Amino acid sequence: MASEILTALALVIVIEGLLPAISPAAYKRAVTQLAEMPARTIRITGLVLMVVGALLLQFVH
Repeated sequence: MASEILTALALVIVIEGLLPAISPAAYKRAVTQLAEMPARTIRITGLVLMVVGALLLQFVH
């Protein structure tokens, strides 16, 4: 179980590193746009992504 959690975290880190590695300029634009968004929008987006991820995980398993 701990091994699976560490594997999942490692994959998240790899995926999070893709955009800055491939296109630093696009990453900087995205971070700037994110900083200008209202906290409520960011929170709702995060919650929606968590639900979609949980549903996808349930579907895969």
